[in-house]
Amino acid sequence: MVYPPRRRFLRTSGGILGGLLFGNSLLARSRQNPAQRSANEKLNVGIIGTANRAGANIHGVSGENIVAICDVDENFLDAIGSKYGAAQRYTDFRELLSESKLDAVVVSTADHTHAPATMMALKAGLPVYCEKPLTHSVWEAREVARLAREARVATQMGTQIHAGNNYRRVVEIIQSGVLGQITEAHCWVGKAWGGGDRPTEKQMEPADFDHDLWLGPAPERPYHDFYHPAQWRRFWDFGGGTLGDMGCHHLDLAFWALELRHPTRVDADGPPVHAETAPTQMSARWKFPQRKSSSGGKLGALDLYWHDGGKLPTQLGGTPFQGKGEALAAIAPKWGSGTLFVGEKGMMLCDYGRYILLPEDKWVGFEAPAQSIPNSVGHYNEWLNAIRNGTPTTCNFDYSGALTETVLLGNVAYRAETGFDWNAAELEANSAAAQKFIKREYRKGWA
Repeated sequence: MVYPPRRRFLRTSGGILGGLLFGNSLLARSRQNPAQRSANEKLNVGIIGTANRAGANIHGVSGENIVAICDVDENFLDAIGSKYGAAQRYTDFRELLSESKLDAVVVSTADHTHAPATMMALKAGLPVYCEKPLTHSVWEAREVARLAREARVATQMGTQIHAGNNYRRVVEIIQSGVLGQITEAHCWVGKAWGGGDRPTEKQMEPADFDHDLWLGPAPERPYHDFYHPAQWRRFWDFGGGTLGDMGCHHLDLAFWALELRHPTRVDADGPPVHAETAPTQMSARWKFPQRKSSSGGKLGALDLYWHDGGKLPTQLGGTPFQGKGEALAAIAPKWGSGTLFVGEKGMMLCDYGRYILLPEDKWVGFEAPAQSIPNSVGHYNEWLNAIRNGTPTTCNFDYSGALTETVLLGNVAYRAETGFDWNAAELEANSAAAQKFIKREYRKGWA
């Protein structure tokens, strides 16, 4: 195929750019001291990935100077370029990171290129906002968190609901201890990304889409229009199915409220494993050990469960939904998705915007504890403020890296077809079948 001159240059130079960015810190630039940055000074932001989920992320930083935009789909690039006409345009994020003079970067690509773009930006000393899940593999999540600590820049993962007031009120109630020690937490979602086989039909790559750059570090495979822009989520090479897509949103609430970090045991269950695609429904369980709370108290060991594709926890089947005359299992599907905290003194059913204490008759007249977690200034504003003045973000890469590791370990247990004990300190599973999924092999030119 004959490529336009610009794309020919990118294909021949990409390996060199990648080697420079991955291999050394020569491109690291000095950052302006946050204390010296004016509160009214606009940041020069680079955008990597411009459509679909990226739309909301771009809107979230649209008050800044959008000075560089990158997308492998030139139709998407043209669409966003019409709004930010002065921004430099790129199809290769390695070129954007090596050429542009930036204050921060927003990464909203497909999952399999989150880590390469984020790591390059961190090595260049740039603050990064990256869409969830933070990475495509467990090893990448740990590495991104390490690089963020070394870079000492503001980071935020795109779990936007974390900034919602309802999540804060749920965390306050759980951490107040009114439910006693939490022994189990269950999360479920009704949607499903999975199923199917790799397309076999041969198609010509369009002139306005760079398939090789879209593949990035993933294994090489022929172009097909089924993958882009959304169905890539169902393929292991590019996404993580429903758990990879939604786990960082829903498990985030339990992670925050219960002050979780690393599990010691992971199990999963579902239909027979497909080599190419995620399942249309699956369950996972993570066992967490005893740990200290931020207030110095002891938190007991607990099990965290995940169910997707319409599955509900079997533990809910016989649980009475007091005052309604229905089983909780009959109520839960009406929510579509949710989280159930099971404590020694009661339960809480909640989702993005509401919560109910159970059994209902026991909690009549309940008064929530005084607000202790300030309302967020906004998920994007947290990050932008952190760049300017060093204030904390609630989904920084240290927190969200551990959350992402846990989410991805559920997929590891499913794909390995075996549960395993997990040594988080060493990133080691006591199963060879599981260990091979902890770190992925990058395609030549992206290592």
